[in-house]
Amino acid sequence: MAKKKCCDEKFKTMIGGQALIEGIMMLGPEKSATVVRAKDGIHTKVEDRKPPKKGFSLKKIPLVRGVFNFCTSMKVGIKAMMYSANFFMDDDDDQPAQKQSKFDAWLERKLESEKAQSVLVTIALVLGMLMSVGLFIVLPSIIGSVLGNWVHNEVVLYLVEGVVRIFILLAYMYLISKMNDMKRVFAYHGAEHKTIRCYEAKLPLTVENVRRQTRLHPRCGTSFLFVVLFISILVFSVASILLKPITPDFDSAILDALVRIGLKLLLLPIVVGIAYEFNRLVGRYDNWLTRALSAPGMWLQYITTNEPDDEMIEVGIEALSLVLPEQEGTDQW
Repeated sequence: MAKKKCCDEKFKTMIGGQALIEGIMMLGPEKSATVVRAKDGIHTKVEDRKPPKKGFSLKKIPLVRGVFNFCTSMKVGIKAMMYSANFFMDDDDDQPAQKQSKFDAWLERKLESEKAQSVLVTIALVLGMLMSVGLFIVLPSIIGSVLGNWVHNEVVLYLVEGVVRIFILLAYMYLISKMNDMKRVFAYHGAEHKTIRCYEAKLPLTVENVRRQTRLHPRCGTSFLFVVLFISILVFSVASILLKPITPDFDSAILDALVRIGLKLLLLPIVVGIAYEFNRLVGRYDNWLTRALSAPGMWLQYITTNEPDDEMIEVGIEALSLVLPEQEGTDQW
């Protein structure tokens, strides 16, 4: 008889994570932990998180808080990814030694300071956002403007653009999943999910217990991206109808594309805010409705997660253990 998977949560935790290069980052309510398995053993980095301010704060307002949380998660994630990458930058030991350039020497000296590291993380964050905007907003908008020569219904155009965005996401995820290095990252992604599932089931964090969990999780970043794209279709379509009377109409396809891109950028915080609240909903409740709403994003995780080996699971257990709150239950979602 096949083993029954243990994925019945006893509670929902706010702890989340991210797969890295041969490692996992876990983000808890009080601490963040990055655990990397390098050639010389396991390395850990634990940082305290700033406690939330008491009283009124924009970061607590529904819809608005999603934008703040998204930016924070991006910043912490990029910082953790850079930390893990540092352990594997000198893997080409067989290559002949080359003289270090003046720029490399200058960069190495500057990166020793926390301020320089923060600047580098900020640059990486901006570049990542620009790439995402270009891939999922600019490119579909250009396609939509070209199709506008034949399709004159704004709602239909935004629906077509939405389909293009989803196609780009699926193609992008599928293509990178075929890369050998990404297969291991996606396996660590599976280990992260399995470890959190085991913790939510209130089972001891052992390799055996974690291995039995499903590698899918409703609060995954992959699901969040899919929700963002789906909600963008609805928001952009409705906004096109409401703002049509005050939106300038140009004969030039280029100007039309710029207007459409500008409108989407203005609406993007609203889209992210709604997507965050949606993820909170499906992450907090488990019933037929939330399972149906989260199903497409969960299916996408079959591409972005792989089954981990025991060593990857050990990294997930270590990372999660380091961010567990001192007072049990304070991480309740």
